[in-house]
Amino acid sequence: MKTALLLSGGMDSIAIAWWRRPELAITVDYGQRPALAELRAAASAAEAMGIEHLSVKADLSALGSGDMAGAEPLSLAPVTEWWPFRNQMLVTLAAMKAVAHGVQRLLIGTLKTDGLHADGRPDFVMTLDALLRLQEGGLRLEAPAIALTSAELIRTSNIPMEVLAWAHSCHVGIHACGQCRGCQKHYQTLAELGVDPY
Repeated sequence: MKTALLLSGGMDSIAIAWWRRPELAITVDYGQRPALAELRAAASAAEAMGIEHLSVKADLSALGSGDMAGAEPLSLAPVTEWWPFRNQMLVTLAAMKAVAHGVQRLLIGTLKTDGLHADGRPDFVMTLDALLRLQEGGLRLEAPAIALTSAELIRTSNIPMEVLAWAHSCHVGIHACGQCRGCQKHYQTLAELGVDPY
């Protein structure tokens, strides 16, 4: 079964790439502030692992909210980086690219800790998987790390730190700000692993 991974360029998706070794990695530039850095990180990590890397560009910045869009979060946002229907949009765009390349399974980097928002929960992944299977191509959606935290995933994957070092986790720019929830999660995960983030 030909497999692709939605590779954001963050720690979690890079660790999944090392662990699951998909044939293809797809990164989406949807108009998020850190897009350039995410694309660079994803391309570099994919190259280091010998995985073919593709990108999709669809500027949806006018529809975004929160840190990643450089706007105030909507009142219903569960976290400051929340972007309406973001995971649904990312899966749809990646699936559109993947199905054209004969992919039958798409992996996403959803973790146990992503249950804070609705599109990070197992029932959301199962529903989106069912929706994709109804359509031409019968694409399957899987979240192989949905029962793991970031630190657990990294330990499970056995990814070398020099490959993980390509990761870009900042939500607000192309350089790590050190303050946003993405940067804080990155540093906290490294600390849990016993790695000095500085």
